[in-house]
Amino acid sequence: METLLDWRSVGSLIATVMVFRTALRDFLPPEADLFLRRLFARVSAAFRGPMATILIDEADGASGGANDLYDAAQLYLGARCLATAPAVRLHKPRQAQLPVASLPDSHTTHDTFQSVRVKWTSTARPVERGASGGGGGYNPYHIRGSGGGGGGDHRSLELQFPRQHRDLIHSKYIPHVIDEATKMRLRSRERRLYTNRAAAPGDDHHRLWTSHTFSHPSTFDTLAVDPALREDIRTDLLRFAARRDHYARVGRAWKRGYLLHGPPGTGKTSLVAAIANLLEFDVYDLELTTVPTNSHLRRLLVSTTPKSVVVVEDIDCSLDLSDRMKKGSANTSNEEKAQLSQLSPAAAAAMAAMGRESISLSGVLNFVDGLWSSCVGERLMVFTTNHPERLDPALLRPGRMDRKIKLGYCSPAALRVLARNYLAVGEEGSEDPADDLDTVNDLMAEAEGLLAAGMRITPADIAEVFMGCDGAGATAAMRKLVDELRRRRDAPAAATLTDETSPLAIADCTAS
Repeated sequence: METLLDWRSVGSLIATVMVFRTALRDFLPPEADLFLRRLFARVSAAFRGPMATILIDEADGASGGANDLYDAAQLYLGARCLATAPAVRLHKPRQAQLPVASLPDSHTTHDTFQSVRVKWTSTARPVERGASGGGGGYNPYHIRGSGGGGGGDHRSLELQFPRQHRDLIHSKYIPHVIDEATKMRLRSRERRLYTNRAAAPGDDHHRLWTSHTFSHPSTFDTLAVDPALREDIRTDLLRFAARRDHYARVGRAWKRGYLLHGPPGTGKTSLVAAIANLLEFDVYDLELTTVPTNSHLRRLLVSTTPKSVVVVEDIDCSLDLSDRMKKGSANTSNEEKAQLSQLSPAAAAAMAAMGRESISLSGVLNFVDGLWSSCVGERLMVFTTNHPERLDPALLRPGRMDRKIKLGYCSPAALRVLARNYLAVGEEGSEDPADDLDTVNDLMAEAEGLLAAGMRITPADIAEVFMGCDGAGATAAMRKLVDELRRRRDAPAAATLTDETSPLAIADCTAS
């Protein structure tokens, strides 16, 4: 009987607790509930023993570049741990279908790994220009960068865990975070187009590049180049991407240099975009005129990521990299002044403030093929120019520029690609019923004959003619092109007009 009463008392107590808990959940304000939860967490932590902390800074203190571990942790937290966080930061990249979540400043979330509960906290503190960061005593469980001196906020992720599990966290949990973030990037890879920031006096900001979503539509199937050359380039690129072990075995950095040269409008930029799309690489568009020193150029190189294409367009216009053998010593000062005049105001001011010289040919050579060039990983270096004869031979030797690709004027094969892209000519079932197929074929044959006879016109000129005839049909567009080619044949002076000056290349079909 006494046992029965005891069990009845226990049942009554449990029922009372459940009613009390329900009442608290229904009537207690959320702020009070959060306060009680935090208080309970602190009391529990007091019984768990000492905690260890790892600080993962957004900026890499050694090179000033972005810290890959910070980016990986933010990506991991956004996908795995923020469902229970009190607040999240949402960002929707352009062209992305869904927003990306990250942990806001001064907020906390938790994760559990192999039954060990860890706490992540996002912190931010203002950094004054010239501050060295660091400070305080040595702590073996702190991983932190120097902070830099670029101003703004210095952001970090703080990882806390029971100290007795530090071996598990260091040897297994952090690699787990990196591996999971890598898998997430591969599943939803958003390729980026980067451009370097203009350097200002004393600027030591850790973000050396700004980025945007890379969504250029150019592919190898749409390139208006000779089919044999196109397939040769494609094969070379795919072989390069698959030969990591070969490069390591022969003792060479896993990189390859391309020099694209030819008249304006022959598709150099489109080829760069097609290369990036084929290999699924990010693109770093390097503007040399905003780089004040050789050391800053090295910092830019180190802060790039593997699987990237580093592009320097119109290299002969960016700096004086002409053949040193052709330079006279008497003209050195004038050439240096001309080089200084090409710098942006910010870069010139930075150079004057630091008392250093601007980037030089030797700096560019070391950037392409020096010791620092092997610090990044799988990478393509692509330079473009309209005048390769102006460049110093040292820049053009194998190992720096491994492939020199000349993109010339439009050929008959390239014309067929352009007609397929813009007019759907040659695609089965895509002909406009209003077009006379025989007439289109006759006009195409005449245009190909004019090109084969040496008529010089760039793919950009032809593309602009076709764009001006959008909606008018393939017959009207081909007739417009044939008229333009005839005009250039009959008036040789007109053949020297560029795509900016050609009066017909910018006109539409209504003018005919």
